[in-house]
Amino acid sequence: MAQTMVRCREISESDVDAVADLLTRGFGRSRAYWMQGLRRQALRGVPEGYPRFGYMLDHDGAPVGVLLLLYTARRDGGETAIQCNLSSWYVEPGFRNYATMLTRVAQRHKDVTYLNISPATRTWPIIETQGFQSYCRGLFFSFPLLSRAQTDVAIEIVPSEATRIEDVSVTEVELLTRHARYGCLSLVCRTPDGALPFILQPMRIRRGWIAPPVMQLIYCRDIADYVTCARAIGRVVLRHGKISVSVDSNGPIKGLAGVFTEARGRKYFKGPKPPRLADLTDTELVLYGP
Repeated sequence: MAQTMVRCREISESDVDAVADLLTRGFGRSRAYWMQGLRRQALRGVPEGYPRFGYMLDHDGAPVGVLLLLYTARRDGGETAIQCNLSSWYVEPGFRNYATMLTRVAQRHKDVTYLNISPATRTWPIIETQGFQSYCRGLFFSFPLLSRAQTDVAIEIVPSEATRIEDVSVTEVELLTRHARYGCLSLVCRTPDGALPFILQPMRIRRGWIAPPVMQLIYCRDIADYVTCARAIGRVVLRHGKISVSVDSNGPIKGLAGVFTEARGRKYFKGPKPPRLADLTDTELVLYGP
């Protein structure tokens, strides 16, 4: 009998169609959903020396397991930190004995901060035994129209083709427009203290969990900025059919009307640079969608 050969290797662009088929079988999302995200991964910038898509278990040339990785270089002061969003880990039942090969290879860089931002509740204890720490315990569902109004706040919706925004850095302009192209709602709030950028995205409400129409806060410089501009942002999201904005949080947020829950939204990291709240840019939530 021929020996079964399984090896772990980097996903190449020629593997994308087969990987999409595998993910469709494994997660129950449409093939179009996976292909959209994989195409976005194919086009985005990736730090030099890191994989574009992630790793797969190869059995006679076909993927039987996959772990998608989204590497991003983040500037923090004068330093650049590498962050990796671990996403969409699936292995065919007959090959589960090889599953640890994926995680071992994917998490081998000691200077990289790894994120798991969508762990299933049942996996929390497993993730913690792998050395991950929680940096976000849950979600605060704010009702921004019920917040105290900040006077003199004007809002601009940022189009995907914008090349310059007054009082916003070139780096943030590129961030806002890139996410607008991904289908996010990119905004700039102008206050007496300056221009404040925001990125929001419609939030998927999982089956069996009742919640109002919600936008998720993907980016702001500081949650205090959202508190300042909440009522003005609330008027904009209402025009998009939403009444709530969810914010990654470790408890209720002073100055906002809403409800905090730990039932959803826990997020983990492992590595040298703890992530900050209110920055989910360039993660699976954006590239693959809610």
